[in-house]
Amino acid sequence: MIEKKSIEVKLASVVGRLKNLQRPADENRIAADRPDGGKTVGLFPRDFGFQAWDWPQGVGLYGLHNLYQVSHDESIKTFAKDWYERHFSSGLPVRNINTTIPLLALSYLLDEMEPACAGECRDWAEWLMTGLPKTRENGFQHTTTNDAAKGTINLNEGQLWIDTLFMTVLFLARMGRLTGDRRFMSEATHQFLVHVKYLFDKRSGLFYHGWSFPENGNFGDVFWCRGNSWYVSSVIDFIEIMDQDLDAGVRDFLLDTCRAQVTALSALQDASGLWRTVLDDPGSYTETSGSAGIAYGILKGIRLGLLDPRHQAIAESAVQAILSNIAEDGTVKQVSAGTGMGMDRDHYRNIIIAPMAYGQSLTIMALAEYLRSALP
Repeated sequence: MIEKKSIEVKLASVVGRLKNLQRPADENRIAADRPDGGKTVGLFPRDFGFQAWDWPQGVGLYGLHNLYQVSHDESIKTFAKDWYERHFSSGLPVRNINTTIPLLALSYLLDEMEPACAGECRDWAEWLMTGLPKTRENGFQHTTTNDAAKGTINLNEGQLWIDTLFMTVLFLARMGRLTGDRRFMSEATHQFLVHVKYLFDKRSGLFYHGWSFPENGNFGDVFWCRGNSWYVSSVIDFIEIMDQDLDAGVRDFLLDTCRAQVTALSALQDASGLWRTVLDDPGSYTETSGSAGIAYGILKGIRLGLLDPRHQAIAESAVQAILSNIAEDGTVKQVSAGTGMGMDRDHYRNIIIAPMAYGQSLTIMALAEYLRSALP
């Protein structure tokens, strides 16, 4: 058993670092070492720090929301409210899959925010239904930010990414529950089903990063750690959000898939307690953010009675490893940077390691859930 006080101290340092996370000091050197300026190997400037409105910051805010559920520390809520107010005053970015996730944490604050925030959430949910580009079978096409200043996006035509479930579908389900709009809930359910259909590998029990309808394949057929964490963490949260509004048969299907995945993950955990960035590749590096997301999903799934308690040991081993990868200043180490779709294992193995907002946040989620579920 890990001591509660030691986790609380580590959490405080990780939160403090998250709020003040900056871009790497050696960013220019990193970019100079890469033939394309670093873009395809993780050097996405907006992914660093907490200033931008995009997915790393959105995951960060959701992590803080999860911690607030445990600590009830009002300073967390104040920080989040101030962050949202600044962005609403300066204007929100172009809508896409990745810029949706900041709205998830916001949806839990609407009673304390200006009415315009609730209106924006409702309008954005409607846009997901009618304005977001769709793939065949009405999947959410994984559009991402290209140039935030110019308001341009990467269309990624005909592509499904496992990231979408966490970045967008949880918010749509949440808005369905908040507003009672069954269209939102039904569409969120459909997105989980279509993503499982095309991304889950029945032979291994793991998830591929993406699927291309034009190419009729799973790109490099790679089992990426953080991608798998997006499923195990999001499906548990999705089931909790939907509650009695989720069809029992669909619930069982999603849980059966999650249980098969967790069984597969338990066999691939590194001796360190982390998982490798390419899960079944002993030559790829161990990675903290994906491991934290996996630990969070397993711990919460056990607490809610959705996953078998026999998996508690692997989750606790991951928590121990995560704690050992937190620097004295609260920086979470061994985090892979922003990862676009890859056509081979080398793409994932070569992603740079750097402090990232989502690395801090997924660590917060794992540690907060451990406090909530495993310690008195």
